[in-house]
Amino acid sequence: MKQTLKLTDIIAVGFMLFAFFLGAGNIIFPPLAGQLAGDNLMPAMGGFLLTAVGLPLVTIIAIAVAGGSWGHLTKDLPKQAATLMAVLIFIIIGPAFAAPRTGLVAYEMAVKPFFIDATQFHLTTFSILFFAIAMFFAWSQGKLIDVIGKVLTPLLFIGLIVLAAAVFLDPQGDIIAAQGEYLTHPLQKGFLEGYNTMDMFGSLMFGVLIVDALRSKGITEQSATAKYLIGAACIAAAGLTFVYVSLFYLGATSSVVAAGADNGGVVLSHYVQALFGPYGQLVLSVIVLLACLTTAIGLISACSDYFSSLTSLSYKKWVLIIGVACAVVANIGLAQLISLSVPVLFALYPVTVALVALTFIRQRLPNPRFAYRLVLSVSLLFALIDAAKVAGVDVSFFNFLPLFEVGMGWVLPTLTAIIAVFFIGKSASQTLANEAA
Repeated sequence: MKQTLKLTDIIAVGFMLFAFFLGAGNIIFPPLAGQLAGDNLMPAMGGFLLTAVGLPLVTIIAIAVAGGSWGHLTKDLPKQAATLMAVLIFIIIGPAFAAPRTGLVAYEMAVKPFFIDATQFHLTTFSILFFAIAMFFAWSQGKLIDVIGKVLTPLLFIGLIVLAAAVFLDPQGDIIAAQGEYLTHPLQKGFLEGYNTMDMFGSLMFGVLIVDALRSKGITEQSATAKYLIGAACIAAAGLTFVYVSLFYLGATSSVVAAGADNGGVVLSHYVQALFGPYGQLVLSVIVLLACLTTAIGLISACSDYFSSLTSLSYKKWVLIIGVACAVVANIGLAQLISLSVPVLFALYPVTVALVALTFIRQRLPNPRFAYRLVLSVSLLFALIDAAKVAGVDVSFFNFLPLFEVGMGWVLPTLTAIIAVFFIGKSASQTLANEAA
């Protein structure tokens, strides 16, 4: 029997994936990037879209091609290595960085402005309430499409359309000259700025979550699952592109209303207040709260689903553990959280890119097991060097590497390794080939 979904369910699945992606980083990074990019807006935005939209879309497609799960995606790696990589990514995207950031951004942009003298007590109270609500919605896995895709996301999208229309119809300033690194290499700078959304990591989690959601709707066949997964990814990518283009243009025309801003949240807040007057903060609060809440729900649900498959603890117990952990971590502050996460992102993003690239060429590799181990090892080694540089370690010895100056020294070595494995026959790694024998 052919397995199909109703059009409303297809759109709801796409909206759910879009809402999972559209969270804290997606809102706070583009406005400042747009302001700093200035008249180099187009190349900077193009680079950002490559990592913040292109890579997550390709990753979702890779999951569909591989078979719909992390296990399928990493079947050519040693099981322990694949599990360790997954655990690290789930911790980073979950309770360590991305999920707590949703609560922090929601507080900083949607709640704090309403208090004349906000204190740590306000942040703590809000964190508890925010993640309690996220845990409530994440509690029932099978209802995520109905709750998020059909209710929360449409409300969020209406708010974003109103904001985008206002930005393009009534820009609050002229586009000025590019600043800093956006002046010399805007494309590469935009590319690296897209790392901060963490959406490529998110796609590894959300892709599996969408597969589970499709199963709850009766879609179990591989071909049907892949078709609807890719369809959802395209809907989400279109939505994200719409949001990023709007926010980049907002930032590029914000030099008057948000001069001297040191983060995208400030840029966005000042701009929205200039557009909508006294109601501006209310409009922004609704958009930010919905965006951050839907992402927090997705992150908590995906992490709980994965860790419950590794341990004897149930999904609901993991929801409680991860939700509480997120509320605790959220109290260390937004600036500190971002500064801690950047070196980790520089270390793991290239490995994830290499893993996804190998998925698409796996059928042509003479020895997939050897190829995966070699390429991912090379990408990790050079990514760690890039991460050390970002963390302030002196690694100037590697300045000879192409793109190393702009934080992408991993690219050429990884590409070289991918090309090299095509010329390595099965006999070169017979031991690895016989490992499962």
